[in-house]
Amino acid sequence: MAKKQFKAESKRLLELMINSIYSQQEVFLRELISNASDAIDKIYYKALTDDSLRFDQDQYYIKVIPDKETRTLKIIDTGIGMTKEELESNLGTIARSGSFTFKNENEIKDGHDIIGQFGVGFYAAFMVADVVTVISKALGSDEAYRWESKGADGYTIKPADKTEVGTEITLKIKENTEDESYDQFLETYRLKEIIKKYSDFIRYPIKMDITKRRPKEDNKDEYEEYMEEEIINSMVPIWRKNKSELKDEDYENFYKEKHYGFDKPLKHIHISVDGTIRYNAILFIPEKLPFDYYSKEYEKGLELYSNGVLIMSKCPDLLPDYFSFVKGMVDSEDLSLNISREMLQHDQQLKLIAKNIYKKIKNELQSLLKNDREKYEAFFKSFGRQLKFGVYNDFGVNKETLQDLLLFYSSKEKKLVALEEYVSRMPEDQKFIYYASGESIERIEKLPQTELVAEKGYEILYLTEDIDEFAIKMIMTYKDKEFKSVSSGDLGIDSDEQETKADTEQNENKDLFHYMKKVLADKVKDVRVSKRLRTHPVCLSTDGEVTIEMEKI
Repeated sequence: MAKKQFKAESKRLLELMINSIYSQQEVFLRELISNASDAIDKIYYKALTDDSLRFDQDQYYIKVIPDKETRTLKIIDTGIGMTKEELESNLGTIARSGSFTFKNENEIKDGHDIIGQFGVGFYAAFMVADVVTVISKALGSDEAYRWESKGADGYTIKPADKTEVGTEITLKIKENTEDESYDQFLETYRLKEIIKKYSDFIRYPIKMDITKRRPKEDNKDEYEEYMEEEIINSMVPIWRKNKSELKDEDYENFYKEKHYGFDKPLKHIHISVDGTIRYNAILFIPEKLPFDYYSKEYEKGLELYSNGVLIMSKCPDLLPDYFSFVKGMVDSEDLSLNISREMLQHDQQLKLIAKNIYKKIKNELQSLLKNDREKYEAFFKSFGRQLKFGVYNDFGVNKETLQDLLLFYSSKEKKLVALEEYVSRMPEDQKFIYYASGESIERIEKLPQTELVAEKGYEILYLTEDIDEFAIKMIMTYKDKEFKSVSSGDLGIDSDEQETKADTEQNENKDLFHYMKKVLADKVKDVRVSKRLRTHPVCLSTDGEVTIEMEKI
């Protein structure tokens, strides 16, 4: 049969797709399995309107068969199949999607359940194969046809023998090169790994024959190998299950299976939204700080799925930096993807999801702070620094979001307290929220600058992390109360009598103070009588916004 040319600006376009669209070769299997899933979906949709069709899900599956001897990889499905005309139309025209056409012809709600709508996923096979052969028999047809191509030079279509409805794709895997190992796509363990990574939640079983070992019947000390068909994928993702069906252990197992961390999650958030944009999400707040969290190697982001198919392992746009410790996934049927499915065409949908997610995380943390203080303090010990940095970063644009989540050690309570708790206890005559900075609680407690404030009975927040004071400066005020360092030149609590007494002493000792200032030279700006000392002979105070601790940093 004469070879036909592809219908498009053919050779260059196909070369571009084979070499440029996909970032990783392994995604060819994701694309072919997604197409197979679509083919089964099409029978399901037809059965909804055709009384002569009965859809029994147990009859439908996808099978992956590697063969090292012939160097082939087969992907077989029991889906709707293709006629000769459909093979010509769908596979002979690059970037024409049979799934997209089917969706429009059957008035399926936009985005719902049909995965492949760009018509290029199939050609990803040429990244790993020299020859691609497709044998297909369409539903309701008595004839089967064979489509075959070696790539951009064209394809042939001729009659074939196939008794069952469905499609069988055979890839002749390329030989290894110095730079690429194509043998991996014939290894059972590697194929299982790719299926679990990208297609674990395809709704139909993906089967493979797996080599296993068992003791021989006649000699239990010896083992024999045998083949057993195994379903590789999970099929029903946890996020599509009803929350009432799930227990904490189910979420914890999912956390471990997805390798989100070696710890146990402190909290999980299960989200199901069916509104302007539909999506499901499971988010985890880890218990412990990842070992590489504050390194360049750490990547923030959630796994992003489109209709159960993994699109991105880390989608950074779904999380703000200050919540970058959150792990988990999002699955949406409504995302506009580009032709490789590896990037989003428009980010508006993603922004809507991200906005909702950050609100959910904040609400969950506030609930934890209110209802389970011990758990929240454990979380804050690990990730409080990140929240403080979130307040300070971007010139304080996120301070309203984060300030109620911050905790600081209290001089009165002798434990961590929230700003709201501090303000609720303030005496009527207290004008400021007082804080003291230092390397540790023990050192701050010995600071002479704290004596007057403590004597007045005012609570002091102890700031022991280098980021603390920068975050406080960025917040500026909380519930209309300004923050004031105990090292500030003016504490705002002096009486007129104290002021008069200090002025008198300053004048009486001006020669001594002048001499001290001269001796200390450029180390101090001035030497003055202190109104705040009680048991210490001297203390340092600052003028302006930069305190001594901030100067150190």
